Amino acid sequence: MLEKNKNYIADAYNADKFRNEGHALVDLLADYLDRLDAREENIQVMPQFSPELAYSNWEKELENSESKNLITLFTKVLEEGIHIHHPGYMGHQVNPPAPSAALGGLLNAFMNNGMAVFEMGIPGTSMERAVINVVAKAFGFSENANGLLCHGGTLANLTALLTARACVSEFPVWSSGNKSKMALMVSEEAHYCVERAVKIMGWGSDGIIKIPVDDHYKMRTDLLPAFLEDAKNKGLEVIAVVGSACSTATGSFDDLLEIATFCKENKLWFHVDGAHGAATAFSEKWRFLVEGIHLADSVAMDFHKMLLSPTLITALVLNDGRNQFKTFAQHAHYLWENDDSFEWHNVAKRSFECTKSMLSLPVYTLLYQYGTSLFSEYIDKVNALCQYFQQLILTRNHWELPVAPSCNIICFRYIPSAQSKIVDLNELNKYIREQIVTSGKFYIVQTILKDCVFLRLSITNALTTEVDLKTMLDHADDYAQFYLTI
Repeated sequence: MLEKNKNYIADAYNADKFRNEGHALVDLLADYLDRLDAREENIQVMPQFSPELAYSNWEKELENSESKNLITLFTKVLEEGIHIHHPGYMGHQVNPPAPSAALGGLLNAFMNNGMAVFEMGIPGTSMERAVINVVAKAFGFSENANGLLCHGGTLANLTALLTARACVSEFPVWSSGNKSKMALMVSEEAHYCVERAVKIMGWGSDGIIKIPVDDHYKMRTDLLPAFLEDAKNKGLEVIAVVGSACSTATGSFDDLLEIATFCKENKLWFHVDGAHGAATAFSEKWRFLVEGIHLADSVAMDFHKMLLSPTLITALVLNDGRNQFKTFAQHAHYLWENDDSFEWHNVAKRSFECTKSMLSLPVYTLLYQYGTSLFSEYIDKVNALCQYFQQLILTRNHWELPVAPSCNIICFRYIPSAQSKIVDLNELNKYIREQIVTSGKFYIVQTILKDCVFLRLSITNALTTEVDLKTMLDHADDYAQFYLTI
């Protein structure tokens, strides 16, 4: 119940109260990092709650919430969420953000400078352009490169393909609507958001032409000419090819140089979905994986996957930044004076979003402290850990790799010896994963390749060690042996 005669507004904005709670929160998080580094046994990587129980518990927390200490709430959230910073977290493609980047996120949330026009986001807009310039330089883009930050790779890929439509199509789609049956070509192993973008743009199922992959799960670029010719014969206007850097399931990189050559020859837009792997451009050792990225017309890259930033921060960079003003051509005189000018500083002119968070601040914070050195060191570390795990798998009996890892993603599965009892391999590997997760010591995921279940690691925590990886595989071996005795 509400307290009588209490000034809630004054309490909500009380500086001393905020100072005390803020200090307590930072202490809580710093102690939490120490506990994870010490690998305290009582911290489960993924606490076990059913959806119904979790909802019931949090619904009850709202009862008499005014009498509770805010740090009690924050502690509960911290304890019950999945622990991305835990060295045993090896699951989905989300990295543990660096603490200073998280502090940048706090300042962003507090200032709440909704960036649509320059006057509402002066530091954020300026920092965003600086961040984009750093990324464009890493990609080897032209001096005309520009772009923006947005909330997630799905939105960045959609925006890039809208730009491709505006630049390549024979018709002014934005003003006149679709006059032809458009399509793009992409690897069959590409992220589902590319197909989603096609459907959003109204191209239908025929609008996404999936190119088969080779034994390494890379797009078969040798098939592009035949698929393009077939599309033309069907009356489709192919406007773009999307290269994956890298695919989600296996971490395989398409041959970007081959795709770039094909696109140039056929006057097609070349977009790279580099949500996960485009970051390797920051590493001297690993940038060979994205050879040819400098020839792309546009690239989407997530900072929250491989560059130590909180979710969601994605860069969409265009080789010719002038093209981005063709994407959304609308009148909005309450936001800006001139609809036809290339105003880089009024972000809403070239962004799907209008009011947008100051996404640049967490990234700029890391660049301000470390330049790009932190990025390159991190990429080198997690990729090296994955190479170690590959060698570990190859030294063990009964383990199989569907493909050698390219970066920090690796798939593997257990195959019993011929003398073992006959079992369903998919069920066996599902069981191994379930036991690993419920043990609380590690968190891994699974994927399906050619109808076979594989265990999958995405090593995103640079605090993970070779010992952690070996221990996880030891547990997996034990669970497999136990399953075979049931």
